[in-house]
Amino acid sequence: MDSPYRRVGRKFFSDKLALVALVFISFFFAVAIAAGALKAVGLPMPMDPNATNLEAKLLPPSAAHWLGTDNLGRDVLSRMVAGSTISLTVGFVAMAVSLGIGIFVGAVSGYFGGWIDNLLMRIVDALLCFPSFFLILTAIAILGPNIWIIIAVIGLVSWTGTARLVRAEFLTLRESEYVRAARSMGQSGWNIIFRHIMPNAAAPIFVTAIVSIPDAILVESGLSFLSFGVPPPQATWGNIIADGKTYILDAWWLIVFPGLAIFTASLAFYIAGDALRRASETRPQ
Repeated sequence: MDSPYRRVGRKFFSDKLALVALVFISFFFAVAIAAGALKAVGLPMPMDPNATNLEAKLLPPSAAHWLGTDNLGRDVLSRMVAGSTISLTVGFVAMAVSLGIGIFVGAVSGYFGGWIDNLLMRIVDALLCFPSFFLILTAIAILGPNIWIIIAVIGLVSWTGTARLVRAEFLTLRESEYVRAARSMGQSGWNIIFRHIMPNAAAPIFVTAIVSIPDAILVESGLSFLSFGVPPPQATWGNIIADGKTYILDAWWLIVFPGLAIFTASLAFYIAGDALRRASETRPQ
């Protein structure tokens, strides 16, 4: 019998645009892993991303510096490679934090209902009243810019959408026949939530997870551009753009190349998430 997961996978991989997006995601992921591995074992990249050379500042792209140099003579390509580790780490880990909180809150709210549902949803509504980016800015201004603080704050602020989605799925699935059968057999609520309902709500949760990654990357880039992100000299795509905004007319490469990286990575994740959503909506013939 053809399982739902195989059916979704076959539909997803038959989408050519989704495959292109997957190639770009794999490329960025491979670059980030390679840069992180080199740093972890103490091996230098072809060029030190933090090495300054004022005699070579603001050089355009060339054979020596493929993406040019910045105002301190640092190689832009090396800084973008190093920054990919930070940007994707923020995206994936912040997504995991927000997804974990959102799934737990949405599952408890949707399954148990009653006063628990009312209390949790009022908390969600209260958080949705505040612009999340300004909450993040305020928290980081108080706690200080640090990659783990940034990840934690983004994750703790961005779980509300996931909670509402999971709650809606659970409200529908908790009255299913297999859930009623599990209740009649005396299974606990937590066992029903994680063994019976959660697997059937997995598809929209996976879609939410994928599209949450570029959201976190964009937030981190915005924070770095506003000097609230990862402190220098550590490179991120956002602070490379921030360093280059003063020289936008003289050194276009400082804006264009990291901007293209942010745009391409975000678009690839959004396309992959949309393709997975369409594939998960496919019903067997």
